[in-house]
Amino acid sequence: MGKIILTPFLIRLISTFFYLGYLPFIPGTYGSIAGLLLFCLIKGDTSLSIFFVLSSALTGFLVCGEAEKIFNKKDCRYIVIDEVCGMLLSFLFIPFDVKFLIIGFLLFRLLDTLKPFPAGRLQGLKGSIGVMSDDIVAGLYTNIMLQVVLRFISFKAS
Repeated sequence: MGKIILTPFLIRLISTFFYLGYLPFIPGTYGSIAGLLLFCLIKGDTSLSIFFVLSSALTGFLVCGEAEKIFNKKDCRYIVIDEVCGMLLSFLFIPFDVKFLIIGFLLFRLLDTLKPFPAGRLQGLKGSIGVMSDDIVAGLYTNIMLQVVLRFISFKAS
């Protein structure tokens, strides 16, 4: 089986999530908003959520290392596919509810910024693993917190 070869155009297109990463100021937030909007479009459908989480993770791992080479910078701010993936992971198995969307978005952005263990260490790794892993950890931590909130609210309502 041969190696997948992507052109610099496709690497830029995917890693910047259709050029959102080029928007001025907070491009990571734009990537997070894109992930949130994608989750809203699928309305929390579990099968589609799993598909988009896995697809964004796989494509992110495939292109982010090469994108760093193209942009000539470690974890370049233009690369936002990692935020899209992390945000989608944040909402995996979470019901579609505006309260959860707001809480999840804010939690993910906070955790993506603070980089709690092991996210900060993982971000230091080379290539795609370093780019993608801190956002995956932030998404996983956000999801766990949302699951706790979901269980607490469900328990209180009973």
